[in-house]
Amino acid sequence: MKTAFRGALAAAILGAASAPGLAADLPSVKAPPPPPPVFVDTYQPFQVRLKVGAVVPTQGTASIFDAGAVYPGLPNAGSLGIATGLSGGFGTQVPGASTSISTSVIPMLDVAYYLTRNWAIEAICCVTPHHIQGTGTLAGGDLGRTWAFPPSVMLQYHFTNFGAFQPYLGVGVNFTTFWGTRAGNNNWALNVVPGSLLGVGGPVLGAAGLVGVNASFYNLNITPSWGVVGQVGFDYMFNEHWGVNLDVKYIQMETGAQARIVAFSPQIPALGPLYIPVHGHVNIDPLVVSTGLTYRFGGGSAAPVLAKY
Repeated sequence: MKTAFRGALAAAILGAASAPGLAADLPSVKAPPPPPPVFVDTYQPFQVRLKVGAVVPTQGTASIFDAGAVYPGLPNAGSLGIATGLSGGFGTQVPGASTSISTSVIPMLDVAYYLTRNWAIEAICCVTPHHIQGTGTLAGGDLGRTWAFPPSVMLQYHFTNFGAFQPYLGVGVNFTTFWGTRAGNNNWALNVVPGSLLGVGGPVLGAAGLVGVNASFYNLNITPSWGVVGQVGFDYMFNEHWGVNLDVKYIQMETGAQARIVAFSPQIPALGPLYIPVHGHVNIDPLVVSTGLTYRFGGGSAAPVLAKY
């Protein structure tokens, strides 16, 4: 019995001594890396975005029409448009006359309410300054400067099956009003068509006719406009509250403008001031590209579900 016990004790001691050597011969196994953190998007119904945006008119062009300038004693009911060859008379378009409108970079504020995780209503607000200049027949004319206030209301659909990356589409309506509008009041040369009634070689003044006049816009008014808005963009959310945003909107913005020109002839000062009213149909149609911070708040629970009927 003692001999068997001593044999078992010796075997145990030998086994313990050889265990480290066996363990050293086994291949090492590393623990798997921890899983990446899961993006948790709890329902936050309210959203505010602070952004910087560029308002880029895709057109800025205008169709300019004769609003009925007259001068006593001239034929054709005294029409200055016909007498100078710049138009066919009251209500006709001034050939070659158009405008250009400057781009503006501005701060922007968006606020939104999420009806569900996917559907939201957003209101967009900003004010944007623009410079309007003449082109073509009106080249050199500084029509004026104005501030546009173009609030828009959008209905959006947000895609939420891409985790932190959340693209969206939107459609809505825009109302734009203009304020702080003022005429340019610069002096520029308005050329008279040769051979016209008052032009050089024309039937009225002949060789003494007008080559051009010194003109200036002294009055400008722009009417409000309504239009449709299309939108595409995305948020990249760092957590349930904070993210960054990139957004592109196209605004249908077509308005009317009324302006008055006063002109003087350096060749025939006896003519006195010539007052020339015009009106135009202005196509602005800006592209608004913006980027900034997104902040969502007011929730923490599951999103509501719209009732089904």
